[in-house]
Amino acid sequence: MTQTPLAAAPAPAAAPVTPRTRTVLRVLAIVACLPYIVLKTAWISGSHLGIPDDSSLLDHRATMIVANSCSVLMDGAVVVIALLLTQAWGRRVTTWLLVLPMWVATGLLLPIMAGYPLQLLVQALGGEITGSAGSARPFLDQWVFAVVYTGFIVQGLTLGALFALYAKDRWGHLWQGTLRDLPASPTAPALRACAVAASLIALIPGTMHLLWAAGSTAGLNAALIAESNSGSHVVDAVHVLFTAAAAAGVLLLAFRRSSALPLRVPLALAWGGSGAVGCWGGWMGLAALTSVDDIAHRPTAAVVLTYAVQMLVGTLVVAMGAYFLTERAAGARPPSGLRA
Repeated sequence: MTQTPLAAAPAPAAAPVTPRTRTVLRVLAIVACLPYIVLKTAWISGSHLGIPDDSSLLDHRATMIVANSCSVLMDGAVVVIALLLTQAWGRRVTTWLLVLPMWVATGLLLPIMAGYPLQLLVQALGGEITGSAGSARPFLDQWVFAVVYTGFIVQGLTLGALFALYAKDRWGHLWQGTLRDLPASPTAPALRACAVAASLIALIPGTMHLLWAAGSTAGLNAALIAESNSGSHVVDAVHVLFTAAAAAGVLLLAFRRSSALPLRVPLALAWGGSGAVGCWGGWMGLAALTSVDDIAHRPTAAVVLTYAVQMLVGTLVVAMGAYFLTERAAGARPPSGLRA
C-alpha cells in the first residue's frame, strides 16, 4: 500500500452537502416522475392523449394496459428510491434491496440521458430522428417524447447525484485509493478469466450495434429496417459505447497492474456500462418477444441473440463488480459510525 508522507499538506476538505441540497434533489426527482406517471395512467384509463388515432399502440389494448401498468410501477419505484436515499431509515435498508433497483434504474436511464440529447443534435444538423422512414403510422405525438425524455434525464441526474452522496457516506471507504493500492488477491486469476470471457462475449452485441450504427440492416426485421434513420443510428452508437465501458471497467479491475487510476473510475465504468448493456438488453428483448404475432415486427434470430447476450454480459460484469467489492469489504474496516 502507498504510504502518505507525514510532511504532506492535508487535502482541502470538500464542501459539505447540506440536507437542503438533498431535499431539493429529492423533490426534483419525484416531480420529474409525474409527467410519465400521469401519461401512463391516462392511457391505462382509456385516454388517447398524445397517441395518434392510427398508432400501433392502439392495436392491442390488453397488452398496452399491462405494459403501461408495469411502467407506472417502475417509475413509482424511482419515487421510493429517492425517499430511501434521503431518509434516516434508508441507511438501514439491506444492501441488495437498494443496489439492485438502483442498478436497473441506472441502466435504463443512462442510454436515454446520453442518446436523446445526441438525437436532438443530429436533428438540428439535418438528420431524421422521428417517425419511421417507411411507415405511415406514427407511434406517438412528438411532444410526448420531449416531455417524457426530459423527465427521464432529470430523474437520472437527480437520482444519480443522490445515490452518489448516499454511497459515499455508506460505502465510500471501499473505493478509496488507486488501482495500484489494491492488495494482492487469491481470486485474481479467476477475476481475470471472467473479465476476459465477459469482454469477448461483449463483442457480439458490440459488433451488431456498431454495424447498425453504421447503417447496416443485417439481422433486422422489416419494421426495424423501415424505422432505421439517423436517430436509430445514434441509439446504436450509444449502446456500443456502453458495451465498451462495461468491458473496460471490468478489465481494469482484473488487470490492475501498477496503474495510478483512481479505483472509482473502473467501478463507475463497470456499474454504468453493465447496467446499460444488461437492462436495455432485457427491456428490448422483452419488447421484441411481445411482437411475435406481427410478421413485420417479429424479432430475427440476430436481434434475439444480441439482446440475450447483452443481458448475459451485463449480469456477468455486475456480478464480478459485486464480488470485488464484497471481497474488499471483508478486508476493510468501515469508518466509525458507518454501516457497510
